Amino acid sequence: MIMNRRSLMTTALTLGAMKAFPGLSYAQARPLVFATFTGSWEEAHKAVLVPAFRKANADAAMVLDPMLSVDQIAKVNAAKANPPIDVMLHDPGPALVAIDLVEPYPVEKSAYYKDLIAEAQEPMGPAPFFQVVGLTYNPEAVKTPPTSWADLWKPEFKGRVGITNLNSTLGTGWLVEIAKMRGGSEANVDPGFKAIEELKPNLAAVAANPGALATLFQQGQIDISPGNFNAIQILKARGVSVEFVAPKEGAIAFKTTIHIVKNSPNRELAFKLIEASLTPEVQTTLMNPPYLIVPTNSKVAMGGEIARVLAKDTAELKQKFVFQDWKKINEQRSAWIERFNREIKI
Repeated sequence: MIMNRRSLMTTALTLGAMKAFPGLSYAQARPLVFATFTGSWEEAHKAVLVPAFRKANADAAMVLDPMLSVDQIAKVNAAKANPPIDVMLHDPGPALVAIDLVEPYPVEKSAYYKDLIAEAQEPMGPAPFFQVVGLTYNPEAVKTPPTSWADLWKPEFKGRVGITNLNSTLGTGWLVEIAKMRGGSEANVDPGFKAIEELKPNLAAVAANPGALATLFQQGQIDISPGNFNAIQILKARGVSVEFVAPKEGAIAFKTTIHIVKNSPNRELAFKLIEASLTPEVQTTLMNPPYLIVPTNSKVAMGGEIARVLAKDTAELKQKFVFQDWKKINEQRSAWIERFNREIKI
């Protein structure tokens, strides 16, 4: 078995704890493992959420392990009695799939759950963040800002468009919107697949995840793509020429929930990490540059770039953006992923 750096770190921390406390089993001694998303999410959580947690829990050993939701679910499914992950982060579709793998959130113990907006008060795991997906582009190469998803098919973008595969919520959510644009729906994405087939001359890359898509902008390999608002802000902070715009069809908005994994040996620490993510302090910091993650704590007023570009408050966010039916999407998503991997090759 090949072990990556994080696996080695987790094992070393566990063995160290077992040596210090000989009565502990391997599972009991394992550090808290938080599976966040790749790319901008890992950066934001490493810089803000993890330090906030460690400040209040100085003796707690923890590992941040970034991966897509589908990989989180697969890992926990494979070892339900002794899960290798304690805290999972999910978008709406994967959260429904993972419902039997997580524990109800101990709302009665929470100091912050009551302060979340109603849409974020999920009993199986609160939503500390909203995400928004729209069009991202390089203003040095794209002189006229795009206004519609349909702009991705313009001849001038031949070989300069990037998308992600359907393992990511970004990829699947975008496919659904493309299907709707051509008469489809959450239950019928055939028009979307036809549209992507027509997009092939313009495709420069199909990224494995949103983090990899952002890297393509940084490397100058693409000029336009569907993309996450907050991922683009981190690139801008690094000096990368990139901008975000909501398409006229409506940008996609979805909440991101955080969960305690069932049978976790670190339930109490998992709860404390999630509590840290709900605090006004953490959410305010993540709302500001360079992260610009939309907050869900009602005591945090939207400001700065989020208020200017997206919405001045949650009410406006719900009015302006598209919220998809992920229960319906999940009914066929696995088949769509297989079809995409089979048909969409460049």
